[in-house]
Amino acid sequence: MPRHRVDVIDVRRVVAARFGDGLDQYPRALCCSFHTTAGYLDRGVAARLNQGPDGVMPYIDVFRTMFPEGAGYAHDELERRTELSEDQKPAEPLNADSHLAFMAGALRTCVSYPNRRDVPISFIDLDGVHAGRSRRRTTSVLGYTSEQRVAQARIVVPVSGHSVESINLKDPSLGIYDQFRELLDRHGVEKGRLRLTLAPGEKHAGLTVNEYETLLMRHDLSEVLRDPLRFMAEKAGHMLGNPRAIPAKTLDYAKYDLVRVFNRLVDALGLRDSRLENVLSRAIAMPASRFLRMKRSVSLLVSDRDATGRGRIVEGTYQSPILVQWHRHGRQARALDVTLTRFV
Repeated sequence: MPRHRVDVIDVRRVVAARFGDGLDQYPRALCCSFHTTAGYLDRGVAARLNQGPDGVMPYIDVFRTMFPEGAGYAHDELERRTELSEDQKPAEPLNADSHLAFMAGALRTCVSYPNRRDVPISFIDLDGVHAGRSRRRTTSVLGYTSEQRVAQARIVVPVSGHSVESINLKDPSLGIYDQFRELLDRHGVEKGRLRLTLAPGEKHAGLTVNEYETLLMRHDLSEVLRDPLRFMAEKAGHMLGNPRAIPAKTLDYAKYDLVRVFNRLVDALGLRDSRLENVLSRAIAMPASRFLRMKRSVSLLVSDRDATGRGRIVEGTYQSPILVQWHRHGRQARALDVTLTRFV
């Protein structure tokens, strides 16, 4: 259980304490979180960081600075949340900042790591304490030897003509999850994963797994995608320096803050004096494609834990794979490649 609102927990240590060394015999581990504000580092980022708190927290703090707690997000206006009952609203955490930091920081709900006994596996919780109490968190760690590709398909996702849009791939009207179930039934995979990837040529778009709540997706996230710098000016202000030294929150000052945020990200990832830093420095003026570290793929756990011999997608109650675009597409559709694999 998390000790603080933002916490880093070594899942490997927890697994070893509860189940002994059973995980150690496998060369790979699939880690899956069933929450929308708690998960794992992308494998590429994890490879650059010491996966203990000292390595992870500087990286996470960059995105906490971009999205400070309690900065007037639409998602936190509980009186507007029509999906909540009147009884639920008083107990609902104000956590839009945690959702946005999760998506912007490219945290994963499902990621595969090389399984090394001496390397921590960091479970990062961005909203682990509410009203003074630790929230109960659930995650799975599945050891496996190798992964076999079983099937591949391409699905087409309709999008509107809007430049900025987020599409809930779990929406029953799209029929995408029906296609997934048919794929699983046809190939009989009991333990594995479905990997969704933007097709080659798809630009100005990304994939994430999060809560598809209207105010969060169509207001807060849309504001970030439309104008990241203005969002920082209005929400983050000048969290990185002395606010008295800068008299007003203007767009120019937001650019100043974004440069400092960018420099902290470069430091956290150990990229100083690298060619990549030079490339990113030139790209910093670009919009959401550089502001957000959203990825081109997500993975969904497949398991038969709920019905032996019948593999199904296993996910948290509020989790949905989400397609996000921040620039109008030439066609009113996006293509995704779906790969089904089996663990052995």
